Amino acid sequence: MDSVRNFKKLSFLVYGLGLTGKSVIKFFKKNNIKNYQVWDDENKKLFKTKRPINLTQALKEVNYIVLSPGVSLKKSKKKNILKNFKNKIITDIDLIFLLKKFFKSVVVTGTNGKSTTCKILAHILKKNKYKILLGGNIGTPILNLKPKKENFLIVEASSFQLAHSKFINPDYAFLLNITNDHLDWHGSMKNYFNSKFKIFENQRKNQYAFTNEKLESHFYKKNFLSKLIVPKIKNYKKIKFKIRNPYLKLNINNENMSFVLAFTKLLKIDEKQFVKSLSTFKGLPHRYEIFLKRKNCTFINDSKATTFESSKYALENSKNIYWIVGGLPKKNDKINLGNIKKNIIKSYIIGKNINFYKKHLHNKLAYEVSKNLKNSIIQVLKDIKKFKKKYNNILLSPASASYDQFVNFEKRGNEFKRISKLYARKYI
Repeated sequence: MDSVRNFKKLSFLVYGLGLTGKSVIKFFKKNNIKNYQVWDDENKKLFKTKRPINLTQALKEVNYIVLSPGVSLKKSKKKNILKNFKNKIITDIDLIFLLKKFFKSVVVTGTNGKSTTCKILAHILKKNKYKILLGGNIGTPILNLKPKKENFLIVEASSFQLAHSKFINPDYAFLLNITNDHLDWHGSMKNYFNSKFKIFENQRKNQYAFTNEKLESHFYKKNFLSKLIVPKIKNYKKIKFKIRNPYLKLNINNENMSFVLAFTKLLKIDEKQFVKSLSTFKGLPHRYEIFLKRKNCTFINDSKATTFESSKYALENSKNIYWIVGGLPKKNDKINLGNIKKNIIKSYIIGKNINFYKKHLHNKLAYEVSKNLKNSIIQVLKDIKKFKKKYNNILLSPASASYDQFVNFEKRGNEFKRISKLYARKYI
């Protein structure tokens, strides 16, 4: 079913009319696919002529339901109806692979580091004269891209997309890591785990799978067909010192970079070119973003860290940390500081779920309740004068979602940067 001719015989219902849903409809129009209907639980006026009168009947009749990643089978108003047609549900990424011709594809997933890894892959391939397209969960809907035969298509895939995927079969599939996340959506760690491993499910013998040592045995248990490569961090560390890029010298990037290195070796990009290509790479905003240095103070925006496991990378990477933490904790998340607590001078709790963080930090760290970013920055700057350390790292790494106080982690990170710059000018 990989030809446009067969594709046009299929019928679809696009469920969810956000950014992804709209990109699916645009894709259908461009490819002259007319046999589709639409549904959105909230917006009943969008594409009104394509909205069925009877949703259940429409779901019975279509071949596939293209479900937007934001729609949960547990929370949707029509969840009971949708569950009856689970075998028909696919995603926007599936559509690209249904139509796939000859372009090469890299699909990246994992709890932490997906976006950065995709950006690094795109950067290094561009520098080595490959024609690339980048999209998916990283920002640009995948169907807004137009892959051609000579392209390398790099896709960031979320667990939401993979959970319902049926046709994704990348030439190179990356599963970076799996830690506790999105359990409210998936229902259990087992479901979350299985959704991530679906990235390998349809791969063939001539395709490649990448995952870490912790997940290697699970790959073999599932009898996937693709060739497994387990990147070694020590291989990256051997050449890391040659890379003239402060961002990539951080230990926080070691795992991502070991995957990229293993991949570039398959493409026969030599070590010298690998090192040279990375000298101009810039890290993404809100991922351990060092955005301000003033006298003996360094301000770090790690707003993307929405679980403790992702915050742990930042906490391990620095010393003399004034740690701003808090928001909406993820289901079943725990804060196990261990030896990391020696890196932290004091913690400042923001957000509405104060008790969760007080419980986890009590008798382990010096902390105070700041409630919001402004109060936390003011108090940090007062404490810096009191503790009189030679250098200080002011770190926003919330270990939680932002929705109690901000629309998303980007808004939270940008507000942190704004307030930090304002008060640093006044008090440092």
